[in-house]
Amino acid sequence: MSLRKYWGFIKDPIYGYIKISESEKSIIDTRIFQRLRRIRQLAGSEYVYPAANHTRFEHSLGVMYLAGFFGENSMVELSEEDRELLRVAALLHDVGHGPFSHVYEGLLVKYKGKTHEDMTKWIIESSALADVLKNLTYDVEKVAILAVGEPIGDKPYLSQLIRGPVDIDKMDFIVRDNYHTGAGYGFVDVFRILYTMDVLNNELAVDATAISALETFIVARIESFRSIYFHKASRAVQIMLLKAMDAAKDSLGLLDFNTPEEYLAMDDYTVWSSLTHSKEAKSIVNDIMERRLLKCVYEKTLFMESSLVSSLLTNESVKIKLEEEIASEARVSRDDVFIDSPSLPSVSYRYSSGSEVMDIPCFKRDENDRKIPQRLAMLSRLLDIMRNVMNIVRVYSREEYRKPVAKAAERIFGKPTLSEMVSY
Repeated sequence: MSLRKYWGFIKDPIYGYIKISESEKSIIDTRIFQRLRRIRQLAGSEYVYPAANHTRFEHSLGVMYLAGFFGENSMVELSEEDRELLRVAALLHDVGHGPFSHVYEGLLVKYKGKTHEDMTKWIIESSALADVLKNLTYDVEKVAILAVGEPIGDKPYLSQLIRGPVDIDKMDFIVRDNYHTGAGYGFVDVFRILYTMDVLNNELAVDATAISALETFIVARIESFRSIYFHKASRAVQIMLLKAMDAAKDSLGLLDFNTPEEYLAMDDYTVWSSLTHSKEAKSIVNDIMERRLLKCVYEKTLFMESSLVSSLLTNESVKIKLEEEIASEARVSRDDVFIDSPSLPSVSYRYSSGSEVMDIPCFKRDENDRKIPQRLAMLSRLLDIMRNVMNIVRVYSREEYRKPVAKAAERIFGKPTLSEMVSY
């Protein structure tokens, strides 16, 4: 196989034209990959941004494009075999997503202890996709490992490109999601970052000459998190979708799959249609269809480490107890109070303050072209300031219970400051 054996082009609104090889076309044309056309990238965001109806399909093509760009243009010298492997792994990195993307993942994590990455590996290794990859002479196990960003052999930097602090997955969805929502934070010079990336101590590293582009990337992540991924109304829809699926999971068999094919039979279309006819979920779905969304009645933003927030993010029982306490004080049903925090499994984009970004290896080149390690905080005052943790905790309830639930939440969490009450 050769990267020169191209089948043709696919027109993309972000990158213009994406070249596709004959072998890549064989993978793209499978039922398994075509299913991603029916998995929206930002389930729930279309209720805030009407044009946000793009799918995992075009995002996956975009990540493959960036993988190819890195392989051909970065400072890292890769063999043709590695470049092909990297492109295919990037293409398949999201093939394991369930209906409504990360929303369904809330069920997976809660009841099966699985993530979409687990499903991705399973599908690549155990579905008809494995036969397609074998026929194209790819190492199926390597593709599966690399697709979920796990270390592969003696080249961990390949995995870091797909899943790391500054990876091609984030590069594509930040730019693409901003484009489709119109939110306006998506101008990031990802090509500058990719051009200057190199390997330092066997890890992917960024040249200090790309610091300004890296700063823009990090700022875009934060602003996208606040205005897109954790928008109050978007999250309300996602909370309601998850609640609907949780209520109907047994009657609809949403977790009863035993084979990859049974899992892959579910997508946004099939599950939404089933939910509309489910007695357990029908009322919630009707509320979504008529845009009677849950209301955010309380919000607190913390720019510091908090044991309370850490408990909410990692301990489901703590969240449940707090919901029960708020409901009791407000004298409403436990089912009418929802605590939401950014790192719960169903969140569109798991965000962790940007602290992981401070671990990005950086370097400068001396007069002899040697790579000299640099501390990122020393290169950028902006990135040093952004070390602060940002956690958001919200309480949602029905419109008719806004006042009592808000008062109860304030008594338990403490009144938010004026700046915290300002809407994004």
